[in-house]
Amino acid sequence: MTYCCAIKINAGLVFLSDSRTNSGLDHISTFRKMIVYEKAGDRFMVLLSAGNLSISQSIREILQVEQLPDPDGGEPITIWNAKSMFDAARVLGAAVRRVHERDGASLKQADVDFNVSLLFGGQVKGEGMRLFQIYSAGNFIEATSETPYFQVGESKYGKPVLDRVITPGMALAEAAKCALVSMDSTMKSNLSVGMPLDLAVYET
Repeated sequence: MTYCCAIKINAGLVFLSDSRTNSGLDHISTFRKMIVYEKAGDRFMVLLSAGNLSISQSIREILQVEQLPDPDGGEPITIWNAKSMFDAARVLGAAVRRVHERDGASLKQADVDFNVSLLFGGQVKGEGMRLFQIYSAGNFIEATSETPYFQVGESKYGKPVLDRVITPGMALAEAAKCALVSMDSTMKSNLSVGMPLDLAVYET
């Protein structure tokens, strides 16, 4: 399992993920759950994933080439040319559905749930920062000032810390500290979450 959290405040964005995917007496696996998509001066996007590792890795690969038709008849929309983070999130949702179409039936036959949860945020030139949580059906919701953070994975131990501290007007460094305390609380209470950690902080 894993724990990832993403915070959107006025000062910027904070993304934090652990890297443990399996734990037991004699077997611990480590895979990064954070990936950054960046085109300098144009866009900066971060994707965090929790759930079935094979599903999330397939989504990450397909996302690089996934396209949506442009309603205006122009060039197909990808994460690299999307004019908004909303459109980029739509592309990610389409990638989730494509993996489900390809692997869903086989996974069901093997009695494996199609289990994946994603956090996706950043900024595209010309608009403000945005943060989304994408579900296993490919649908998504967006962070607001009333709901300034999202969590996926083993979230229950780290949630009280975020609930008590996170406000839209807080300093970016304080938000990063809060995310780290939330992660520390989770690691102390859950063996399936562990080091090393990946942290990305994006200033407005």
